[in-house]
Amino acid sequence: MSNQNSSEENRGQWGSKLGFIMAAAGSAVGLGNIWRFPYMTGENGGAAFVVVYLACVVFIGLPLLYVELALGRASGRNPVGAFRETGGGMPFIFTGVLCLSACFFVLTYYGVIAGWTISYAISQISQTTLVFEEYTADPVYVLPVFALFIALTVIIVRAGVEKGIEKWSKILMPLLFVLMLVIIIRGVTLPGAGAGLTYYLKPDFSKIDGTVVLKALGQAFFSLSVGWGLMITYGSYMSKKQNIVSNGLWVAFADTSVALLAGLMIFPAVFAMGHDPSSGSGLAFTTLPAVFAAMPAGWIVGTIFFLLLTVAAVTSSISMLEVPVSYFVDEKKARRSTCAVIIGVVAFLVGIPSALSNGGNEWLSNIEMFGQTGFFSILDQVFGTLALIIISLMLSIYVGWVWKPKRAIEEIEQGCPWFTKPLVVGITPAAVWAFFIRFVCPVVILLVLLNTLGVKIPGLS
Repeated sequence: MSNQNSSEENRGQWGSKLGFIMAAAGSAVGLGNIWRFPYMTGENGGAAFVVVYLACVVFIGLPLLYVELALGRASGRNPVGAFRETGGGMPFIFTGVLCLSACFFVLTYYGVIAGWTISYAISQISQTTLVFEEYTADPVYVLPVFALFIALTVIIVRAGVEKGIEKWSKILMPLLFVLMLVIIIRGVTLPGAGAGLTYYLKPDFSKIDGTVVLKALGQAFFSLSVGWGLMITYGSYMSKKQNIVSNGLWVAFADTSVALLAGLMIFPAVFAMGHDPSSGSGLAFTTLPAVFAAMPAGWIVGTIFFLLLTVAAVTSSISMLEVPVSYFVDEKKARRSTCAVIIGVVAFLVGIPSALSNGGNEWLSNIEMFGQTGFFSILDQVFGTLALIIISLMLSIYVGWVWKPKRAIEEIEQGCPWFTKPLVVGITPAAVWAFFIRFVCPVVILLVLLNTLGVKIPGLS
């Protein structure tokens, strides 16, 4: 344990506005954008889903992003400390605990998927074929790359906020965009790519129904990293001089841009090679390797693609590890470097059942709970879906009705004076934001929660 001053040093602060934007955007940008968004788009009608998703980001995701950033900077603490410091009672402090739990447990299986991306990158370089079902069922291949990915995450987080997370985010985020542009240029120049562009960019609004809207909402939550407590933690490292509104807009813009670019990267190539765009979660690991194999010099594109997935996974995993690390630094005055190593090791050990639940162990692969089959899928349903929706609901209720919008607005106004200035017919941006947080977000999130729990909603289910 260290003294208070040492703890504040361990805690750290962003060195620049760009550093925060890159790190926060990196936190939001992950496999959810590059792996999940394209297959969700493919399963739900293409361009029409994209339009609904963009609306959900603007009207639900962005207001919630401001909630987390304001709460984090006002308290200067991790999710648990943020609720306690701002006067939240036990239900809300438990919400902070749920944030820590979600980040930790998602990291335990997210690292498994990230390990797959490393193996697939190696397979593209060596020009060997991995059969997805056989590969994921073999612990000899899966566990070492899982351990490697967790170790990489630990190395970055233990170096600190400015020298670790911020420094590497400034490197990894531009690299991610460059890699994506390389693949997009190759994909759109393939014969037959035009059909993919039409599917992705020309909406057929007749395909929009209640189910598509709810799935687009869910994707907006996952994509922007709201509901994890990640942005509470990252907001707590932000100086009072920084502009929460513009910073949040840049984060949302970067995150959404990556998701949209992912579609441009994948659909033209998939259509050009005659594959099914609605092949679900296997799109990245089953369909795309076949697409790359059919391309001239496709192994180069394939290598870049899976390196891209790895980079995106790292930028997200460092924020998942940072949330529990920040808790122990804040609350227990522990050393950052020690916490990062210990939590990383525990995350690897807890993640072993997830790594073995894709055919590596019969019981772990077939266990059924919460409507899911397999340990991996159960964890994802509980912590990667339900927990995030519940946290988002509690956050909107807390800031909208308990902590009160006025206090959050005062925090946002620091660094953004125009937030409380009348713009149109005397209405301020702050008033619009408060309306969404108090009334729109709780209702919409509750509908998503009920749908996730299997409750039939007339007109939506």
